[in-house]
This record gives sequence, structure tokens and C-alpha cells, in this order.
Amino acid sequence: MSLISVNDLTFYYEGSSDNIFENVSFQIDTNWKLGFVARNGRGKTTFLKLLMGEYEYRGRIASEECFDYFPFEIRDMERNFLEIVEELYPDYEFWKLCRELTLLHVDADVLYRPFSTLSNGERTKVMLAVLFSRENNFLLIDEPTNHLDQEGRRSVCEYLKGKKGFILVSHDREFLDQCVDHVLVINRTNIEVYKGNFSVWWEQKQRRDAWEQAENEKLKQDIKRLESSARIKEQWADDLEARKIGKKAAEEYRSKGISPKGRRPLIGEKSRKMQRRRKNLEHRQERALEEKEGLLKNLETTEELKLFPQRHYKETLVSLSEVRVYYEQPDGGKKELPMADFRINNGDCVVLKGKNGCGKSSVLKAVLQAAGCQGTEDWGLRWEGSIETASGLRISYVPQDTGHLKGSLTEYADAYGLELSLFLALLRKLDFTREQFEKPIEDFSGGQKKKVLIARSLCEQAHLYIWDEPLNFIDVFSRMQIEELLVKYRPTMLLVEHDKAFTDRLGTKIVELG
Repeated sequence: MSLISVNDLTFYYEGSSDNIFENVSFQIDTNWKLGFVARNGRGKTTFLKLLMGEYEYRGRIASEECFDYFPFEIRDMERNFLEIVEELYPDYEFWKLCRELTLLHVDADVLYRPFSTLSNGERTKVMLAVLFSRENNFLLIDEPTNHLDQEGRRSVCEYLKGKKGFILVSHDREFLDQCVDHVLVINRTNIEVYKGNFSVWWEQKQRRDAWEQAENEKLKQDIKRLESSARIKEQWADDLEARKIGKKAAEEYRSKGISPKGRRPLIGEKSRKMQRRRKNLEHRQERALEEKEGLLKNLETTEELKLFPQRHYKETLVSLSEVRVYYEQPDGGKKELPMADFRINNGDCVVLKGKNGCGKSSVLKAVLQAAGCQGTEDWGLRWEGSIETASGLRISYVPQDTGHLKGSLTEYADAYGLELSLFLALLRKLDFTREQFEKPIEDFSGGQKKKVLIARSLCEQAHLYIWDEPLNFIDVFSRMQIEELLVKYRPTMLLVEHDKAFTDRLGTKIVELG
């Protein structure tokens, strides 16, 4: 066992006005299976890079560990994977690598294939196998579930359950529950470590948030009462002061046949006591305000999103009958994918499931192409069978890839004909700061780029929403926020998503491919 100690860590990016971390301190036991949770843009990947020594910072990070980072960079995608491993990690041991592949249920033949030919699931597994075969290093695992199908997630989850000593960044609630025994959380104002899995942390957070909200309401009422009492006491003290001295007091005493000099000490004592009571009330009010300021600093609020789906006059929007999508190969052949056969009716949420590479995204693209959506002509897709789409069908599409995003948010909104104020308001609700509006989109984190695509789709009034793995990179809080939106408005959807908690709640039809 060893510790990773972080003391007074402060870090900011060059040119940024805000610190990513400011004087944060905590300790991590390297035997822990540590889940790492935070909103998008809070610095999860940045912290992992700091551990790797890639950035300069203020403060101190002390550890005896050597770190490895997942995913590692692959420069030449066309080389055999084993050649890549030999170049990156010359000290690797082949038998240990084969042992890890066996634990992941992956055939060692993948080592001799070009990396570009591996599926997303295979890429994840072989990278993890390489890094865990280096037994003396502490592994930093950054979002391994992105693009992994549910079977792949189960396989990687079982694998990680047999390991100890890693930091895992993931937004998949069920995956975290199975894999981790501690949770590291970047809150709004600090960093905390919790013992237990995601559900244990989430339950504790909800209890704490509820208690703080109740205390906040109680203190607000106390402050109002104290303010009212202080005003009354102040008025009484002022009245007593006015009666103690001055022309008004002298006239009052003479009218009652009382000597002003005789009454002045008595009234002065009453005035002094009243002033003291007023001061005590003010001090109590100040203490209540200080207590109130200590509450709700780490409350993660998510505003309700809105969607404006349209209902088509036809009941069936899309019908696929014995459709087999294929791509034409340069040699004149064709790469066929499994057959799809289903319908999408008004109000359906059709979820496509299947292994990585079975053609889920291709089916989505085939529907878009059959509907005549702009920009689909050059995809090179062909299919056998029948795809029928309702006349005048309006579709909003969220692609899996974010690599095409660039430029400013204003330029992006103009390109899609979006109402800029609505688009930015949706991004604000998805936890964007106003400072981020000034940055180019290519500088956003992976989760923030996905939120740009989702906000654009929410701005579009459509009969059918086609979303391809929309939750990749998106934080847990925003996932729940989007989930609540879709449950409330129930738009007609064709969806590919591997977050089981999300699809179990939303899916009305499950279509298995392959």
C-alpha cells in the first residue's frame, strides 16, 4: 500500500481567467478502486494529466507510483497492434499480455491485426490488457466505456473487478457501481473522497443536499425574524433616546409635572438595555448569515430542459423490412451487416442494441439517407430490402462523432439556423458558463462537445429524433437531466445508447442486431 498525497494544488490553463483547481488537498490509497466523478469541464482528465507530470502546477503531489494512462496514443493506425506495443513499451512481457487478453475473453490474434481494423470494444480491451500487464504501474483509466456496447461493458467490468489499484473516470452509473469501492468527487468548491461505490456516494449526496436545503430554509426564516425584531428594538431604542434628552423630552416631563433630571438616568438605563438587545440580535443575524453562506456551495442544480417535438399525421413514421445495410468495397465487393426489421410509430423510443460493429450506426444513417436528409448523399451506404419513411418527415440527428465541430457557438448556431438565445440558454442549463461561450468549440471537453450537439437537437422541432450514442463523455448529472427531459416529453426516437440505466427507463422497443 502507498498513498498519493495532494497538498494545496492550484492549476490553471495559460490564458484562462479561472483556476481549474485552487488550494485543494486530499489523499488516495493506491489499493483503492477509485471512481472519479465530476461535471464536464471540472478537470477530471486534467488531474490525471497532472499525475502523469504533463503540466506545471503550484502545490505538491507526492507519490511513489509510476503511472500509466488509458487510452494511450496510437500514431500509426495501420500498423499491427503488437508492433505498436513493442515500440511504446519495449519492456512488456508477451506471456503477461496474453494472460490479460484471456481474462478479457479476447483472442490473441488481434495482436497481429492493424489497429484500424479493430472494433471500439477490441481497442479498449487490448489497451487495458497492455497496461495491466505492466504490473508495477498504477493505472489511470479515462472513460473506457465510451463506444463500448453493453456486452463489452460487462466484460470490462468483470475484468476490473478482479484488479486493485486504479483511478477510473466513467459516467456510467451501473458500471461504476460494479467496479469501484471508493469515489473521488470534484465538487463546485472542493474535492472529497467517499468510501463505497457510486450509489453509496449518490445516496449520501442526496441526503446531505436535502439537509442543507432544509437548513437553508430554516436560516432564511430565522434571518427574517431577526431582521424584524432588530428593526422593532431599534425603533424602541430611538424613541427612548428621544425621550431622554431634547426639547420633546423636556415638554413631556413638564406636562406630567416630572423633573427631567430625575427621569433621565432611568430612561438612559432602559435605552442602554434596548441598544444592547438590538446589538445581540444583529450578532445573531450575522452568525445565521455565516451559517447560511456555508450551505449549498456544492449543490449541483440542474434546470429543467424543454423540448418541442412535433407529431406526424401518420402513425408509422419509419418502416424497415428485411433491410441489410452494406458498404461497397474498393475491390467491387461489399461488406454486409446484420438484417434489421422494425417500425417506428409516433411516441416510440426504439433502442438498437448489439455488439460493436454490428451496424447500429449504419442503420441510423440508412434511415436518414432514405428520408432524404441533407448531407447524407456521400455516405456510401447501400441496402437491400425496404425502408419507407412518412412524407414530410422532419428528423433531428445527433451523430456519434464530434470531430467536425469547430468555430464559435454563434457560427455554429448560424450554420444550423438556430435561435441563438435559445441555443445558449440550453447550454447554460447544461452547465456551460458564460466564459465558455467565448471559446472556440474545438477547445471544449468531449462532454461539452456532445452537449453542443444535444442542445442543437433540442432547438429543432422534429417528428423523429435520431441520436447515436448521445451520452458518450457526458457527466452523470447531465445524463439524469436529459433522461428526465425525455421521460417528460416522450418524443419519437430512434436511439443507440449503451447506458443501461438510461435505456431501461426510456426504451419502448428494443431491437437486437446481429
